[in-house]
Amino acid sequence: MAVTQEQAEWFQDAFGRLVDNIDRAILGKREVISLVLTAMLSDGHVLLEDFPGTGKTVLAKALANTLDGTHSRIQFTPDLLPSDVTGVTIYDQGKGKFEFHRGPIFASIVLADEINRASPKTQSALLEVMEEGRVTVDGVGYDVDQPFMVIATQNPVEQAGTYALPEAQLDRFLIKTSLGYPDHDTAVTLLLDSANRARATGVSPIIASASITTMSQLASEVYVDAAVLSYLNELVSATRTHADAALGVSMRGALALARAVKTWAIAHGRTYVTPDDVRELAVAVLAHRIIVDPEAEFTGVTAEDIVAQALVDVAPPAYRAA
Repeated sequence: MAVTQEQAEWFQDAFGRLVDNIDRAILGKREVISLVLTAMLSDGHVLLEDFPGTGKTVLAKALANTLDGTHSRIQFTPDLLPSDVTGVTIYDQGKGKFEFHRGPIFASIVLADEINRASPKTQSALLEVMEEGRVTVDGVGYDVDQPFMVIATQNPVEQAGTYALPEAQLDRFLIKTSLGYPDHDTAVTLLLDSANRARATGVSPIIASASITTMSQLASEVYVDAAVLSYLNELVSATRTHADAALGVSMRGALALARAVKTWAIAHGRTYVTPDDVRELAVAVLAHRIIVDPEAEFTGVTAEDIVAQALVDVAPPAYRAA
């Protein structure tokens, strides 16, 4: 079923109100907020990488508070166990049977704070639930809430006490982005309000979980021309053949970008995807899935550079020669 212009305008208005609500807690970062919301409405997850104190946790809490649904926070530490995330089966002597006690992963919005401070084994506990929306404990599967989204924060891997996320787990985050430090005017505004130490608590729910599901379904029906999909696939292929890439973007990454551009298009009031939508989301969706060749990385080449080069090398459909 094709999306109508009226539906696209309704979506754009709702999306804008969500951004405005979260912006009350995170000032001057509307682009990042839009990316996070795009991931949520594309049934994806977000990885926020930045230095401590830039507002990663505040953003995640503000998003959770915007939704009239359940949310939880998991502080990842080196001694955190997989069962601390998923839950555990315990024998109840009174009832004479085993009972499953749900972990904090059973919430609509799950904040995985400083995820790369936990061991790889604990990080891997998120793999199944992020991909399939269910947890398996002792051979029994349990579905998580819907909608379901993981917002993970991590400090740069150069910092002490961090573990690099496995490639398979990085690939399950639809978007990776960062907040960065605020500009001068925003910083002054925050300093004037320094007495408010819990800015996210001032964000009130403005949308029900069921409405998020409706918006996600609407976004999935946005029209994408075959020429745009061909352009998207050529960009992904270019990351695999790049001389400085040890590993390019997987097919999962291509599918993630295809979902995200639909949401990005309708969030801007359109019923169709343009090549510019692909270009605007390419770095946020693709770069974290690329492994740079160690020698190239030593010379300063980054995954973002590889995606940027692909955007230069691959011409959009509108500019192809006849």
